[in-house]
Formats: sequence, structure tokens, C-alpha cells
Amino acid sequence: MDNRLQGKTVIITGAAGGIGEVLSEKLAECGMNIVLTGRRKEALEAVAEKVEQMGGRACVCAGDLSDMNFLEELLERTQAAFGGVDVLINNAGLSHRCPVEEMTPELFESIMKVNVQAPYFLCQKAVPYLRKSNFATIINIGSVVSHKGYPLQSVYAASKHALLGFSKSLANEVFKENIRVHVISPGSVFTDMIASVRPDLSPEGMILPEDMAEIVIFYLEHRHTNAVIDEIEVHRVTKEPFA
Repeated sequence: MDNRLQGKTVIITGAAGGIGEVLSEKLAECGMNIVLTGRRKEALEAVAEKVEQMGGRACVCAGDLSDMNFLEELLERTQAAFGGVDVLINNAGLSHRCPVEEMTPELFESIMKVNVQAPYFLCQKAVPYLRKSNFATIINIGSVVSHKGYPLQSVYAASKHALLGFSKSLANEVFKENIRVHVISPGSVFTDMIASVRPDLSPEGMILPEDMAEIVIFYLEHRHTNAVIDEIEVHRVTKEPFA
């Protein structure tokens, strides 16, 4: 167990499954206090039970990340449960695969609310809490589409471009206050979301949620070094290097 992470508190959005679920378990193994948030309360409680069975401490805070009042509640409950916030991981995301001509305003708005609005305002509201920590770290889970324009993913790509741009600006606003902002931009990670939007992809050779958790732990274990990596781009083993 890494003493540098022992007792630190992390908020993980989209914690009910996929990357968020594995992150919760792996960071609990490192001794962190886990705040799980997302819409599906029962699924979050199941993850919390796993964390507690491992000897970790978990707090479930289910709600709508596009609701400003809920964001306040999330941070207040985290403060009450664990005495502060050290790490925020914006992992929740929505994707959809369709031609530009078939995108509806309603679906466009729903994707932007989850992928852009929610992390933007959660970061905004978390910064005053993070200022009080000597371990203050924000990790935004982006996507390879922040750098590549894949067909049939126009809104998802737009949202992840926005998240990357926001992360760059925020990082420059807060780094003198000892708050670090990182981005992880993976290709296809083998989750239920990817299976639904990219049924053409084989799970063989794809990035696993466990791989993503290892990268997050790498960031956190190097929090107090002089070497800083702003963004890590990750591709699956079956994809051509530097493609």
C-alpha cells in the first residue's frame, strides 16, 4: 500500500461501472477514501460494498451531475464524510455514434451536459476545497477523439475537444496554487459504453479499465515529484504506433 495515497480522499464521477468502478476498487486498495457519484444509486452502493469489503472507506452520493445544487451537495457531503477533498476524477461520459445529419438538439445537449458542463462546474466548485489540500489533483478522462476526428462521433469529439481545452486553461489558472490538472486521453476502453457505440470493435487487445486505473495511480504516486506530465495519450495494443 502506498503511504502517499493513504487517507487521501478522491471523488470519482461515473463510478457505477466500467472505468469508474475499477478506479474505485484500485484506489481503495491504495488506502484512499472513495466518494462514488453518478445517477445509479443501487449500482454505486454495490461498488461501495466491494470497497468496504476490501477494508476501504466509501461514501455514495447519487445524483445528476448537470444539477448545480447536486454538485454543491456532493462536495459538502464529501467534506462531512472525510474532512476534505484531495483528488477529483471526472470520469463520467456519454457517447453516441451517428452521422451529423441524424444528431438531434436534445441528444447534443445531453452529451454536452455530461461531458463538458458537469466536469466544468464540478471543477469550479471543487477548487476552493482543493486549495486546502497539499495533494490537490484533478484528473479529467478525455479521449483520443480530442486529437482525431473519427466519423460518426462528431458530438462526442466536440465534447472531448472542449474538455481538453478547458483542462489546459484550468491547469494554467491554478498551478501556482499547487493544484495540478491532468488529462488521460485513451482510445477504446473495453466498457459497456464502447460495446454499445462501437460494436465493430473486438475486445481483443483493447485498453482495459484496469489499465486506466494504473495510469491514474501513476499520476497520483508522482504527485510530489518535480516531473509533471500534463496529458497521457493511450492506444490499444493492436493499433499502429503513432497513428
